[in-house]
Amino acid sequence: MRIALGLEYDGRGFAGWQRQLDLPTIQLALESAVAAISGHAVTLHAAGRTDRGVHAVLQVVHFDTDVDRPEMAWVRGVNSHLPQGIAVLWSAVVESHFHARFSATGRHYRYLLLDHPVRPALASGQVGWYHGKLDVEAMALACHCLIGEHDFTSFRASGCQADTPVKEVRYASVQRTGGLIEFRFSANGFLHHMVRNFVGSLVAIGSHRQSVEWMAALLFARDRTAAAPTFAPDGLYLSHIDYPAEFNLPHVKTHSLLSLHAHPSDHISLGLQ
Repeated sequence: MRIALGLEYDGRGFAGWQRQLDLPTIQLALESAVAAISGHAVTLHAAGRTDRGVHAVLQVVHFDTDVDRPEMAWVRGVNSHLPQGIAVLWSAVVESHFHARFSATGRHYRYLLLDHPVRPALASGQVGWYHGKLDVEAMALACHCLIGEHDFTSFRASGCQADTPVKEVRYASVQRTGGLIEFRFSANGFLHHMVRNFVGSLVAIGSHRQSVEWMAALLFARDRTAAAPTFAPDGLYLSHIDYPAEFNLPHVKTHSLLSLHAHPSDHISLGLQ
């Protein structure tokens, strides 16, 4: 039997999703909690491997088991064995051909950024920070050229293990909302550090250190060293995963105060006014 879980987590305090030797990770904590309910070891497969400090409003994982448990045992039962900062939102029995990673047809990320002379305290680790006011209109214009199928080598981490740097970005936007700048990106898949590298280069444009046209030049260059440094992980959220309707996965919204299904920056900005 294959079980899918939807979960949210705060990436602070974890060394990313993927299991690592002698380091606390989301995968390790969740596999231990699921094993406590199933009574046997499990291997979890995730829709995306988030980095250290990156958060998830909705991450989807799956595992296999021969143990029959009530649906809520995979939610409340597993949650009772999880550390603070990780919560299972829903569980569902899925077809054996479902795969959290390979069945996904799209992924969505958002990045929340405070552009203010003073660094955040209450929202530290939950939003990114830049010390000066940024030109949102310039950044919004620049990100339009990212839409479409491109070779994103200029925004790819050196250790990226993807088979190809070619991805299709379906949506890219920048807007100011509730005192924060919100970046949104949707694609069929993302390269390692791709979103954070987008944000780093857009901030260079928003601070007028680079022109709007520079973004198109970076795409053409296909050279990671030509782009801006990778931006901090603090404000990055995996916000949604798309799957074919045939899998009929639950549509349960997160209960987090940082919910990105509504207006996340309205919640976070309360401590920044």
